[in-house]
Amino acid sequence: MDGVSDDALLAGFASGDGAAATAFVRRFQARVYGVALAVVGDRARADDVAQEAFVRAWRAAATFDARRGSVPTWLLAITRNAAIDAVRAERVRPTTHLDELVLRVATSVPGPPTAAEADDERTVVVAALRQLPPEQRRAVVLAALGGRTAQEVSRIDGIPLGTAKTRIRTGLRKLRTALAVRDEVEP
Repeated sequence: MDGVSDDALLAGFASGDGAAATAFVRRFQARVYGVALAVVGDRARADDVAQEAFVRAWRAAATFDARRGSVPTWLLAITRNAAIDAVRAERVRPTTHLDELVLRVATSVPGPPTAAEADDERTVVVAALRQLPPEQRRAVVLAALGGRTAQEVSRIDGIPLGTAKTRIRTGLRKLRTALAVRDEVEP
């Protein structure tokens, strides 16, 4: 189906023609994946977004109007929108609850010899984290406890990379200070 126009392939795709659907996907899969990857920045998520884009295109194929643009432009706009939706969904999807994450990290590393001491330490860390402004707390939890890079924090929160780095650095500095003051006060 190499000689078939984009419009004809889309019409076949919309009508359920298996050969047209296969040809349509093969013709555009590299471009769709490229746009998805450029927006989401992660190969696995880009695969999911590309698949979602083709499903959305199939559902909306009957509404395609060649007078408003070409098939590739229409399909890549669908892809871009699906990718943006995926990024937004990641941003608003709550990450692991702060207490659970601190508990998991605190119990997975060598720590105090008794459970009571571990609970006390965990409580102090959680209290210190809660003192941070919400945006710094989220950045610190994602980076320091969740193992995310500054670039991932930037993408997840939809903020510039420099802002993510500043939030992480400032939050960690405040956390260190709060914990150091606590250590000086305790006998």
